[in-house]
Amino acid sequence: MDQTVGGADRTGSPSQEVPGDAGARRSSARRDLIALGVVGVLLVAAIAAGAAALYREFYSPGAFVQRYLGLLADGHAADALALPGVTVDSETLEAAGMPASASEALLRPAALAALTDVEVVTEDSVDGITRVTVSYRAGGHSGTSSFAVEQNGWIGVVPSWRFATSPLALVDLTVRGAMSFEVNGFAVDKRQVSPDGADADPLAAVPLLVFSPGVYSITVDTPIAASPGVAVLSDAPMTTVPVEIQADPTEAFVTVVQERVDEFLTTCATQQVLQPSACPFGYPVQDRIVSPPTWSIAQQPVIAVVPDGAGWRIPSTEAVAHIEVDIRSLFDGTVREVADDVPFTVTGTIEVLPDGTASIAVGGQLR
Repeated sequence: MDQTVGGADRTGSPSQEVPGDAGARRSSARRDLIALGVVGVLLVAAIAAGAAALYREFYSPGAFVQRYLGLLADGHAADALALPGVTVDSETLEAAGMPASASEALLRPAALAALTDVEVVTEDSVDGITRVTVSYRAGGHSGTSSFAVEQNGWIGVVPSWRFATSPLALVDLTVRGAMSFEVNGFAVDKRQVSPDGADADPLAAVPLLVFSPGVYSITVDTPIAASPGVAVLSDAPMTTVPVEIQADPTEAFVTVVQERVDEFLTTCATQQVLQPSACPFGYPVQDRIVSPPTWSIAQQPVIAVVPDGAGWRIPSTEAVAHIEVDIRSLFDGTVREVADDVPFTVTGTIEVLPDGTASIAVGGQLR
């Protein structure tokens, strides 16, 4: 016989659902859905942030400029030139007021200086052109440069870029006193980079394309001439930087000129005549000489060498010759022994020949 306790059925028949339990389950489901929604939003935000970071690092205009600068920093000049918008043609050069014949000799790894601490400072876009400003250290010098970048199509779903204005610049270099020089240790001869070749004007400026940004240290170091280094910072694309360098004669060159002048005057002194031919000294007399005169150089000139256009010159320098001669008077026939010092000045011009040797022409006159 079935029994009941407190009116409850003990036979195992289903009991009635308590309303509070269903509400709790619905509340829990809502919390789960809200949590899933928050996770989804955070996931989407994380993906968006990651995509934005990926874009900035690899696909943005700033990333494009950083790639260019990274190639320069690593010495990959050819790869930097291959980036869209870097190389220029003659029409672009002329439009920028630059010589169409500008040399590309310095667009190579051997002419690059160190480039470090590159950092994008700003990116500003106006009318499809993004101006990217970067800071850096070039050869130990701090600097900033701005580059104009524009879209150059797409790579899949991401944009590609090109320089709207080439980052190259021009160093318009005039070197006086030497036909050859070095840029960051890379040797350059004017005749190799001039459109006139072997007929290059020694005083004409040499237009040289360079990467921007970059530091270019220009020196002259030849057996004849030398100069301290002049550092040029190229920090603005498609601009011209004029540079003038005056080389000074080396001590070795001055020594050689001194020796040649000494030899020339000593040779003059071997001529036993009153007026040695093609020499800067002589002894004019109205009377007759009894025997050939004897010359010697009592004081050799202390030679200096100074720049003179494309060559060099010897400025007027004092010297003294000595003559000994017996002279017979036309008036009474008497003979007198003459031993006189003859002051004179020495001048000269020095031409540097195409093979690097020097041609010295010595002149002068009596004082």
